Amino acid sequence: MKKVLILLSLFLYFIMPVSAKNVMPSHVSKVYTNTLGVYQAGKEITLYDEPHDGANVVAHISWEGDNIFPANKDFAKVFIVYLPKKELALLAVIDETDDWVQVLYDNESGLRGWLKKDDPYKFMSWISFYNIYGKKYGLYILKDTPSTIKVLRGSTEDNSQVVSELNFPQKIKLNVLRGNWALVSVMDLDKTPKTGYIRWRSNEGAKYLFPDIK
Repeated sequence: MKKVLILLSLFLYFIMPVSAKNVMPSHVSKVYTNTLGVYQAGKEITLYDEPHDGANVVAHISWEGDNIFPANKDFAKVFIVYLPKKELALLAVIDETDDWVQVLYDNESGLRGWLKKDDPYKFMSWISFYNIYGKKYGLYILKDTPSTIKVLRGSTEDNSQVVSELNFPQKIKLNVLRGNWALVSVMDLDKTPKTGYIRWRSNEGAKYLFPDIK
């Protein structure tokens, strides 16, 4: 029995550093309310103070698996989503030109810089991001979401008829986005399928639901 416990402890020791690097939003945050969308970052990120090649470099960040450089950087502060197994690293975008995006590279302090696009399709507006990843993986409700949001309504109006209240949704399938509302099909704890509209973000841009990328 003692050997089993030791082996289990060693197993947890080795897997925890990797799993701890996964970054997904868990709480409603005002950090991203004024952002345009996300940019899929390459493994070498050079950020400038202005959107042209002759500008001053404000930061250089690189990542590989569960390692980030400089080592004092925090995955959760740099990225809005980071899933090393998928090699998916998403930065929040504040502004955009044809060739550049201005991104947050410290979500706590608000540090920002300009990143030259290496592929124009790596920038996704929030609508595009939700349409791609939300439809593929479904959605989940962020913590601190007001209880008034956790209902399905008959239309895209805050005072429209309540179709159903959500208790412990097991799966939220995104069907279509309409403005700040999402038409979803939900499998709740009672195993009864329910369909209706739910706010995925506030009028100010605060997100209540997020793609459940796995």
